[in-house]
Amino acid sequence: MNATRRLDDRAAPLSPANLRIKRGCDLLIALAALTLIAPLLLLLAVAVKLSSPGPVLYKQRRVGWRGEAFTIFKFRSMQHSPAAMPNHQATRNDPRVTGFGRFLRKWSFDELPQFVNVLRGDMSIVGPRPLAPAQDEAYRRQIPGYDLRHQVRPGITGWAQIDGCRGETETLEKMQARVDHDLEYLLDWTIWRDLEIMRKTFKVMLVDRHAY
Repeated sequence: MNATRRLDDRAAPLSPANLRIKRGCDLLIALAALTLIAPLLLLLAVAVKLSSPGPVLYKQRRVGWRGEAFTIFKFRSMQHSPAAMPNHQATRNDPRVTGFGRFLRKWSFDELPQFVNVLRGDMSIVGPRPLAPAQDEAYRRQIPGYDLRHQVRPGITGWAQIDGCRGETETLEKMQARVDHDLEYLLDWTIWRDLEIMRKTFKVMLVDRHAY
């Protein structure tokens, strides 16, 4: 029985008790992380502001828990103009990305403001990565079981991102692979697995080159 069918047979992938445990851990880790990296966040914010005209943060609508839209926060890594702002995924050597933005993306520093999304309850530290509404709607029509990803909060990192499915999804097959990983994660969730994914995320940040 595949992951989609197995999840369909459940009332929910995570029980209410497990959701509370996951949320509690998210709050503790996000608060600790923001406290520890506050000086780094300040330095990066100043560098973004000095590197190119425009706001420090990039805000975009994404689809999250229960299919509800929320505003995700990132350090801005692209030129600030209507024509340059990212309506689609960044690609290798994308001309919209600033010089400092490439540094941010290489080390995933652009994602750090999402710890605020975790505190707000929009996101989890580990979970399926959220997509923009137009992308979400398109994949929902094309990939069986895609909606099951919305039964948990989206994550800053996830099983797909540390197991070779990070970066651009320019083909439907690549997005299908991401969804397959997300559904496997929901089926096999434990708090220990979340902690292991967090640990492995640091390794991926050092060696992976699929972020543009």
